[in-house]
Amino acid sequence: MADRRASGGRKSDSKERRAAAEALAITALQFIAAEPERLGRFLAVTGLGPQSIREAARDPQFLVGVLDHIAGDERLLLAFAAENEFDPNDVIRAHDALSGRHWEREVP
Repeated sequence: MADRRASGGRKSDSKERRAAAEALAITALQFIAAEPERLGRFLAVTGLGPQSIREAARDPQFLVGVLDHIAGDERLLLAFAAENEFDPNDVIRAHDALSGRHWEREVP
């Protein structure tokens, strides 16, 4: 019985992590869209047009791509983190949560 509760707790934690990761990715997209130069670069890299960005944002993999874009440019990552009072590593953790990666420390 305790195993079921522990397992259910992990599922709930996972859902909460995913929801938080999605919220961070949406904040990152808003950050990108807030400045025409950042948005132009993002659109050029992704091949999206301004009219299709809202529809693309509904796709969880698109949100992973947003975080990839932010994490791939250190200046952009640091500016995003500073403006939104995030630890830059939160972006990496959010990316991992959305992409399904889960890191666990190996115990000898």
